[in-house]
Amino acid sequence: MKEFVFVVLLVCLSNFVSAKLASPKVQVYSRNPGEFGKPNVLICHVSGFHPPEIRIDLLRNKEEIPGSEQTDLAFEENWHYHLTKHVPFTPKEGDKFLCRVTHMGNTNTFEWESDM
Repeated sequence: MKEFVFVVLLVCLSNFVSAKLASPKVQVYSRNPGEFGKPNVLICHVSGFHPPEIRIDLLRNKEEIPGSEQTDLAFEENWHYHLTKHVPFTPKEGDKFLCRVTHMGNTNTFEWESDM
């Protein structure tokens, strides 16, 4: 029985250690197809990352958009985490919308690509 518990513990630790250094995968999209002058919701979904300390900012022309909301941090069975942040927005011609993600000291930006 002790050997079984030890093996289970090793497998769990192995999964935990392998999850330690996972960079986030980022998807930026809108609830509805983008149309200039029409209210919409900008969404940034970040998944597959570990450790769980992460910051997500939604930006319009490099300025943070006020009023954004974030889901609770959730994890999958492999100890990788996922999180979604969203904010209402109305795109105007010339605006550039970004999701800025900071994880483990690395910051990357991801642009919303509208169909306009």
